[in-house]
Amino acid sequence: MKIKILKTGLKRDEVFFEADAGEGRGIWCGPPLKPGDEAAVEFEIPALLMRWVDIVPAGGAGHGIRMDGHDVVLTGVLDNIEEDGTGCLQLDGEPILFECLGEPMALGSLVEIRTREIRLYPFLLQAASHT
Repeated sequence: MKIKILKTGLKRDEVFFEADAGEGRGIWCGPPLKPGDEAAVEFEIPALLMRWVDIVPAGGAGHGIRMDGHDVVLTGVLDNIEEDGTGCLQLDGEPILFECLGEPMALGSLVEIRTREIRLYPFLLQAASHT
């Protein structure tokens, strides 16, 4: 996902960003950035999420990223949850991986994921080498 840095936060490496899907906050895990910089990133949700608590059906809202108090709210399609609890949210065609516990949820449904922290990793496209 492509983001633009809006400002830095109070925590170490904390940044506020905007993307086509909305605005959020995360911990930057790459080379230093400053406000106005743009980057292609992968999202990681480090916390173990609980289905029906941290992951709930979305009330008709479209895909997006928004802030709600101290939480970052990601709204997208629940694409997959494996037996080990590894899950995938599709947000505007971008996969966001997470780990979760709890009662089953319907795959393919629109859900909201609430989390206190998102980690942002630079996404580097590497050219294939021909040897």
